[in-house]
Amino acid sequence: MPLTAESIKRAKAKNKPYKLHDEKSLYLLINTKGGKYWRMKYRFADKENTFAIGVYPQISLKAARLIRDESRTLLAKGIDLNQDRKEQKSRAKAAKANAFKVVSLDWHGKQAQRWKPVTVKKKLWFIERFLLPTLGTRPINDIKPADILELLSKIESKGTLENVRRTKQIASAIFRYGVASGICDNDPTRDIGDALIPKKTKHHAAIIDPKGVGQLIYRIGVFTGTPEVHGLLKMSYLTLQRPGEVRQMRWSEVNLEEKQWELHQDQKQEIPQIIPLSKQAMEVINALQPLTSHSPYVFLSPMGRQKPLSHGAVKNGLRRMGYGGHEMTAHGFRALGRTLLDEALESEPHLIEQQLSHVVRDPLGRAYNRTKHVPQRRTMMQNWADYLDALAYENQHSNVIAGSFNQREK
Repeated sequence: MPLTAESIKRAKAKNKPYKLHDEKSLYLLINTKGGKYWRMKYRFADKENTFAIGVYPQISLKAARLIRDESRTLLAKGIDLNQDRKEQKSRAKAAKANAFKVVSLDWHGKQAQRWKPVTVKKKLWFIERFLLPTLGTRPINDIKPADILELLSKIESKGTLENVRRTKQIASAIFRYGVASGICDNDPTRDIGDALIPKKTKHHAAIIDPKGVGQLIYRIGVFTGTPEVHGLLKMSYLTLQRPGEVRQMRWSEVNLEEKQWELHQDQKQEIPQIIPLSKQAMEVINALQPLTSHSPYVFLSPMGRQKPLSHGAVKNGLRRMGYGGHEMTAHGFRALGRTLLDEALESEPHLIEQQLSHVVRDPLGRAYNRTKHVPQRRTMMQNWADYLDALAYENQHSNVIAGSFNQREK
């Protein structure tokens, strides 16, 4: 007689395990503690076997019958139920072991032995920030070129082309490691190069090689323009902020006690920015204080108290020093800083992005607040100012730079 929901519910434990039979080899096993387990008898290769369906009440009578019917269909196709389950578990275990996160962290751990500590952190940051949120749980061999393209396109729409390039580069290295290890069949990043359409952005001329930068900083140091223009040129490379923001710096935003610039009026970012001021930047502030502190603006225009220097002040200063528009621009100081902070000082990517006043998010997608990483950025920007001074000194004296300005962990 077929089971009913009520008869199953009334079944109690006995001194010995016993069975309540349903139809088509399905039965409910009740143990001595009252536990109820769905089982199914079946024959395969002339041998009798038992297939475990699940536990009641997690598996209802209706659900147990559906699983039984599906299992009978598999048997009709010549599939051993228990062997099929073992293979499914094996595939699931292999998929978990070969998940992109596992493979990527294994690659990172092995490669880290030949990297500098800062590079180890930088690579891991790109993996955790851009790759794992989308690909982390996916079996690496199931990831297709279209998946990579979608991921990189999202990064491009929210960030910079440099982040796209680096993320693609790291992903490719992980996939190639997977191929070499026999975990995946190919590197899907190879097939998407032509599908990525670079943004049409205006590239501002910038000097980014250390020798050229040393010459530029030296020339700014001996520049004979007005104190305001001289200071504006220096603050452009000492803060790496957007040209319009630097020239419109207000005395009310300068916190002399904390030695930082508290920028509240950046229209391009969601949260206020704190810019640590190095000793060299504070020298600029201190030199201009007796000259312009009677006005709202640090870099006061000679045209009047209520106006900052014009947007052409840096450009004109560079021209006077002999730099054409194809060589160096006001915006070029930001490109100069981004490049050398990364390549020469090996600063961490998120610190560079924060210093450039870009919105930087943590691994959970939350924007860092205004006070996040200020001590680390303060150290970075002091190292940056010292590094530039050393480049200028080398340019003047043609000596090898002594000392290291990398932000290495002690």
